[in-house]
Amino acid sequence: MASNLRAFWNSPVGPKTSHFWGPVANWGFVAAGLMDMKKPPEMISGNMTADLHGWCNLETIYFFVAMHPMRPYSYGNSPVGQRGMDRRG
Repeated sequence: MASNLRAFWNSPVGPKTSHFWGPVANWGFVAAGLMDMKKPPEMISGNMTADLHGWCNLETIYFFVAMHPMRPYSYGNSPVGQRGMDRRG
């Protein structure tokens, strides 16, 4: 078990690299957007919602145009960004 953990830690896509933390941060944005859906509209920051919407749309375009194998990431981003703008009004 320790050797497997060490191999993962030192791998080219392990937690020492942006290849690991990039998707973690990406899904963190999606989780934040989903959590905002439970809040009343008055409690949601307009600036943060606009930023989340812009980021989700840019990522969706990037994943569809530049990185075809990464399309599953856009399936989470696009609806969250659109739903956030719907809630904002």
